[in-house]
Amino acid sequence: MTTLVANIQPNVPLPATATEAFPPLTDLEEIEMRGRTVKMIADIEGKPIEPNEDHRAQASALAQQVMSDSSVRLNLNDYPNETMAYLAGMVTAYQADLVKELADLKRFVINKLVKETDHPDAKIRVAALTKLGEVDGVDAFKKRSEVTVKQQSIEEVEKELLDTLERLQKRTIDVEVVEVKNENNA
Repeated sequence: MTTLVANIQPNVPLPATATEAFPPLTDLEEIEMRGRTVKMIADIEGKPIEPNEDHRAQASALAQQVMSDSSVRLNLNDYPNETMAYLAGMVTAYQADLVKELADLKRFVINKLVKETDHPDAKIRVAALTKLGEVDGVDAFKKRSEVTVKQQSIEEVEKELLDTLERLQKRTIDVEVVEVKNENNA
């Protein structure tokens, strides 16, 4: 059996508690993390999480508190696992509903813009078409540039440069400098 020894770096302070070791979380992140943890423990133990009416009421009150004033930090340690699990489920459902509503709102706006493309005023038609062209997926006005990278050896690059210089040299013409005097500036 191999003995593993941790490589402890000198002069690196260790956190006094496990709580100090965690990064700071927003209330939403902490609720989601606690919900996942409660669910995982329940799955490991094989015990279902069954929140009662009191747990649901606590979770609803917490959700209202979070939505009404985001500056208030919640002490989530005071609540039982069932309340946290129910609250995490509420947050997940709320976010899913919000995403669905935003998709519906985007579809509504696009439909209204399409309707405005038939407007008799040319300014309104052009403005609607411009906005439609900026929609993700349409991207009519998005500027794209393409870069092709060609791998070559130094010898190939030198040969290509010499060929280019030779072609340019063949296109040059010899000229003779002639000074032209202007009668007015004589």
